[in-house]
Amino acid sequence: MKIGVIALFGLLATLTACAPARPLPSTDASTKATPGDSVERMDSQRDIVLAVANPLTPAATHAGSSLLGYMPSAHYGAGERAIAQLTDLKQRYGLQEVSGWPIKALDLYCVVLHPAPGVDRDELIAALQKDARVQLAQPLQDYSVYSTDTNTADDPHKYNDPYADLQRGFVETDAALAHNSSQGEGVRVAIVDTGVDMSHPDLSGHIGDTRNVVDNDTSAFDRDSHGTEVAGIIAAIGDNHQGMVGIAPKARLSVYKACWYPPEARGGARCNSFTLAKALAAVNDTDARIVNLSLGGPADPLLSKLLAKILSEGRIVITAMPPDRKLSGFPDGAPGVIVVRTSATDAAPPGVVSAPGNDILTTQPGGGYDFSSGSSMATAHVSGIVALMLSLAPGLDPASVHAILLRTSEQKKGMLEVNAAGAVAAVKKTSRTAR
Repeated sequence: MKIGVIALFGLLATLTACAPARPLPSTDASTKATPGDSVERMDSQRDIVLAVANPLTPAATHAGSSLLGYMPSAHYGAGERAIAQLTDLKQRYGLQEVSGWPIKALDLYCVVLHPAPGVDRDELIAALQKDARVQLAQPLQDYSVYSTDTNTADDPHKYNDPYADLQRGFVETDAALAHNSSQGEGVRVAIVDTGVDMSHPDLSGHIGDTRNVVDNDTSAFDRDSHGTEVAGIIAAIGDNHQGMVGIAPKARLSVYKACWYPPEARGGARCNSFTLAKALAAVNDTDARIVNLSLGGPADPLLSKLLAKILSEGRIVITAMPPDRKLSGFPDGAPGVIVVRTSATDAAPPGVVSAPGNDILTTQPGGGYDFSSGSSMATAHVSGIVALMLSLAPGLDPASVHAILLRTSEQKKGMLEVNAAGAVAAVKKTSRTAR
């Protein structure tokens, strides 16, 4: 009997489902969440991200349970080998753990760590990278969203949404004409961003699931503006006599809150390596074909690994071009992503897609509407157009989608922009030829 108990405890120690060190908030942002990992104690100027190998055996059926009942673990989802290595590493290098989480897709267990006072972070990372037990060691890095608030078959569909004609992106991309063939039915778009106003009349019922990897603040989730803006551009409900209509009004959304608004800052929302890694790991466990990343920052080894895993599964990642136009960071510098800039009169960098991003009317928290600008908004337009395409041809691969978007772009008011109607027509033509 003693042997059976030991074996059961060993199996329970290997449980994993891309969970954090403590339980995540509820996947339903409308319900009260349990306390989760807080980013408030993390310092991107000092902290590091470290990963060790975490090969896991098949999970038991009841996470966190034991013969003695529920037993929370300091390293939920970590195997015995990973726990032992992390314990020794923290003691040897004088590290204090902030939080940890397993990344099932990469067979890693990651932790955010505080170095000891006075220790040079770069020198510490260099030493850790030489340690055979360490799979990855890097700085905890900050990321930001890219937006600036500004206060017949041949006939386009006429929407009864009162602000439809004010949506310059919707109008300029000929989305209403594209809707005669596709409205994004059957396509799921994952939005990694801030939270979203779940009760907004133009979004309510269109968001399939949510995950908050920042905190357990449900009210802040619903008040977040950037994610609400992006969600409205992609999939605001059409013909409901409310506000506006999205580029793909029948697509379904999944929202992963990885970015937040610092209370002391007046700028936009920010994210970090920790929150983005957890969000991308969660996306990897879904069937979402499109991943919208209207954000960016420095190149990051861990995030690059996760993004490569997502791309290897044929998912289409749409990301915003940074304001400095240098495509060398995350996620814009990753091979295989579709980078989107705000339409301009000058030529776009090779392979970069142009879409409306200035003075875009979209949804706002509290059931409102307002104008916003930035490549984040341009990215959302392209994610919506890709949803229209995949609804007609679910088997389209990222390279084909990218090529069609570039090939069917049109000149509008002196600027080259994506065209929803043209992209949908090209997909239909390709599908007929394939038959």
